[in-house]
Amino acid sequence: MEIFDVLIVGAGISGIGSAWHLQRACPGKSFAILEAQETFGGTWHTHRYPGVRSDSDLYTFGYSFKPWTEEPVATGDRILAYLEAVIAENDLGRHIRYGHKVISADWSAAEALWTLKIRLADGSDSTLRASFLWMGQGYYRHEEGHTPDWPGMADYRGRIVHPQKWPADLDYTGKRIAVIGSGATAATIVPAMAEKAGHITLVQRSPTYFNPGTNADALADELRALEIDEHWIHAIIRKKLLADQKARVGRAAAEPEAVAAELIGKVVEHLGPNVDVARHFTPRYRPWQQRVAFIPEGDFFTPFREGKADIVTGQIGRFTETGLEMTDGTRVEADLVVTATGFNLCVLGDIAFSLDGQPVDFARTVTWQGMMFTGVPNMVWVFGYFRASWTLRVEMIAEVICRILNHMETTGSRSVTVAIPDRLRGMERLPWVDPESFNPNYLMRDIDLMPKRLDLEEWQHTQDYWSEVDRFARISAIDEALVYTRS
Repeated sequence: MEIFDVLIVGAGISGIGSAWHLQRACPGKSFAILEAQETFGGTWHTHRYPGVRSDSDLYTFGYSFKPWTEEPVATGDRILAYLEAVIAENDLGRHIRYGHKVISADWSAAEALWTLKIRLADGSDSTLRASFLWMGQGYYRHEEGHTPDWPGMADYRGRIVHPQKWPADLDYTGKRIAVIGSGATAATIVPAMAEKAGHITLVQRSPTYFNPGTNADALADELRALEIDEHWIHAIIRKKLLADQKARVGRAAAEPEAVAAELIGKVVEHLGPNVDVARHFTPRYRPWQQRVAFIPEGDFFTPFREGKADIVTGQIGRFTETGLEMTDGTRVEADLVVTATGFNLCVLGDIAFSLDGQPVDFARTVTWQGMMFTGVPNMVWVFGYFRASWTLRVEMIAEVICRILNHMETTGSRSVTVAIPDRLRGMERLPWVDPESFNPNYLMRDIDLMPKRLDLEEWQHTQDYWSEVDRFARISAIDEALVYTRS
């Protein structure tokens, strides 16, 4: 049975970035990356729907150590090419084991080891052991997307497709298409499908915020024209964009009505007079209470402006044989229904965790720094940002964990566990995130499954990169929350 110092779960943006930092900061550690799918990429391999792209700029969604040299918002294929280059340039491929799905993980206190049951691609099982688990598999189920169970779905004679399971052979040329949902996925699919579709109707329960803009960075282009080194360009643009984002999110909190008016005003400019903006593009929540989707070149709005798409806002009453019927009686005829209705949240990959054979209920734990959990030894969960680029937190977490691993090596410690100090034990346990601050539907649906937080910065995931970045840089491996065991 193979035993590793570290096992990283997931070969997507989180796992690959974590492995780079581990290899650099802890060069003596043996490690492997376990990936359930047949190749790397995670989200960018799972999602193959038309037009799939990032809704973050790649200067901040990309890694700090690997320059991004293309348009700020990138297609899924370009992101995969970027990850492939990172793997090749850093010799990470030899550490990745594809078709390795983790089924269960049991911690032995006596041995200070995790034992993982692995389901291999051929259906057989294997076992691996490790001193430390680095969970980078994301926060949603890759096997299935979230599709509500509407009445009449069995009666519908057309095809229903979720973007997370896009069929490679799907031909929608000339078809009437209903896209259910709002946000980044719907905003990507509608303009991409409009080129071949007969007509598209976007069906949304409520409006969302969009931010149309140019998919270019003038300063980056100017620096390239001066033949500045790409590493310098990447670092400069990254800092500039992070400063811009900080100002934008801060202003949204301080002046939500003014920011909302500006965002809606941009939509009006792109849509023209034929769409009821008040009904279809005026959200009920504050900007950045949910993620604001960036729309490169305003392409999402073009089909509506040209009459190739229309929009229906309201509750779906039922499916019919030929489409949808809204609760207000509006009917949407469709040959194909695309359910861009989000993710199914899962906590730590739906893996059955146990401690000396006793099951772990993560909803009964409290998070430290949004990455480790009370009572669970030698394990970290990479959970990035939603209001900033996910990858920023991947690297911040990696730096902290490498400090901890090196401290354990120096002191001869075999385990590290998070424990709430006595002075804080009476504090109220709160939900994973404050819904008044951030409340996407996929998170709110299953928030009860998530670990709890305390009303202190270090005992929660604040979703605020700009408050965390300096604090994370100061986190020491010697902290009152961290309990080390040598024997």
